[in-house]
Amino acid sequence: MAKTLRVLTRLMGWTCVAIGLFHVALGNAAIPGAGTAGPTIDSWGRFMGASFVGYGLAWIWAARQRPVPARAVRWLAAVFLLGGVGRLLSLAAHGWPQWFQIALAAIELTLPPVFFWLADAEERALSGPKAVAVGR
Repeated sequence: MAKTLRVLTRLMGWTCVAIGLFHVALGNAAIPGAGTAGPTIDSWGRFMGASFVGYGLAWIWAARQRPVPARAVRWLAAVFLLGGVGRLLSLAAHGWPQWFQIALAAIELTLPPVFFWLADAEERALSGPKAVAVGR
């Protein structure tokens, strides 16, 4: 499970960085259905893309730690879950979005519980032998 945590954490980081850079570079064109949304939404989308790059870098930072810090993983996963909740609020207020946004919401609502479950896997794995040695 520790290896799964490390791989998923790294994958999450690089995916967020790539998506963020995509939004910074393409603006409205990166958002399905927002191609003609205008300069205000384009500006907001590019800014949020840069923020998403930073979020991805935080995941990469966590993945590079030994052990992967459970507290950081839980906080980062909670932020991701909040994004999914935001999409649910939008759905309730404005109706169904474009299909790709629905797929993203499904990921944002299902992946955080996996991270919550795996968050301390590496810390547990690394403390296991020490705990046994101390108990002898």
